[in-house]
Amino acid sequence: MRHYAIGDVHGHLDKLQSAMALIAADRAHMDDPKAPVVQIGDLVDRGPDSKGVIEFMIEGVIRGEPWVTLLGNHDRQMLWWLENPNRHDPNMKPDYHWLHDRIGGRATLASYGVDTTVPVSEMLTQARDVIPDDHIDFLNAMPNYYRHGDVFFAHAGVRPGIALDQQIEDDLIWIRGDFHNATDDHGALVVHGHTPVDAATHYGNRINIDSGAGWGNDLSTIVIEGRDAWLLTDSGRVAIPPM
Repeated sequence: MRHYAIGDVHGHLDKLQSAMALIAADRAHMDDPKAPVVQIGDLVDRGPDSKGVIEFMIEGVIRGEPWVTLLGNHDRQMLWWLENPNRHDPNMKPDYHWLHDRIGGRATLASYGVDTTVPVSEMLTQARDVIPDDHIDFLNAMPNYYRHGDVFFAHAGVRPGIALDQQIEDDLIWIRGDFHNATDDHGALVVHGHTPVDAATHYGNRINIDSGAGWGNDLSTIVIEGRDAWLLTDSGRVAIPPM
């Protein structure tokens, strides 16, 4: 089955819209309107319009688009902060938090009109007032993985040696080294983001599609057929051969 996948968006609505346009063009060429589109997580943070990104994805779901949006670590951090700003994710460095400049939560709050120069308690009050309930519901409903046939999608990857249906959320949205260093087959081709690379890269047992959109680089959009993958561009498909 054909699948489309979009890397970490990080608040860049314009890049997300361009990615969907590339998919629409490929769909038209292939006459395949129903192949699912999997956004790999991290809708929010760093970019200027996290609010617009979430609204765009919600509107697509309401229209009946075959879109699957996975939970990323940044999405979960947003939810956790809104529940309790003092909650610290143990997967983060001790001195990091959602409002840290490297994480980008302030940009997300600003996209909703929150004044990010005031004390945290006041930011929280404003955020709870202005962030729509349907945005929170959408984030809460995002699955932490999606599998269809021989392809498994997760934001960060999987824990090697653990069955795919036994993976835990912390690994699915945070894992790096152990997963990146594994060369064995995971039981399916794993498509993930989370760790930026220069361009979408096929490692044989996994494909990393986070090309650093949150840091000003391009947003990768790919199509997968079996275990073969192509990058979607304005000029059409470009093969991503396994390394």
